[in-house]
Amino acid sequence: MSSPAPLPDRRPGFSAADAITIARLPIAVAFIVLPAVEVRLALLGLAAATDLGDGIVARRFGASRMGPVLDPIVDKLFMAAAFGVVAFSGALHWYEVVGVLIRDIVASIAYFVTRRSGGPRAVPARLGGKAVTLLQLLTLLAFLLEAPQLRPLAWATAAVALYALWDYNRLFFRKSESS
Repeated sequence: MSSPAPLPDRRPGFSAADAITIARLPIAVAFIVLPAVEVRLALLGLAAATDLGDGIVARRFGASRMGPVLDPIVDKLFMAAAFGVVAFSGALHWYEVVGVLIRDIVASIAYFVTRRSGGPRAVPARLGGKAVTLLQLLTLLAFLLEAPQLRPLAWATAAVALYALWDYNRLFFRKSESS
């Protein structure tokens, strides 16, 4: 089994991966303003594809220095917009929506705190965080399809989000102890 190819160097400027990432912003706006379920399903698929695609393009063709910061910000904006639709629909209680987004909320606060203090700005992706993103997408899919699994998926997402926060916190304190 061969080892994965090394990541290309990050360079200043704007990359193709950044363009794919930024494409999720109009998708987020469209998710809010276009109420047709079929359209929202397509937008959700497109958002998921661009989230996966930007990483593939960055690994294959190179990433910009702003890519690792831009990608999670755009991800959080899309999820906030999409779950805003869920919240306003009444399909989930406000605290269930907060639970689904708790990892994103805490990560956003942490980002602004560390940015203000001059700390690191990008956090490496972890398996728990990827699981949360997948569960968020499945929760949105259940919402759009009016599936009975919506509420259980929301609670499962919240539980995995709490695990992901614990895992990121553990990693942070392990790194700060070794410094």
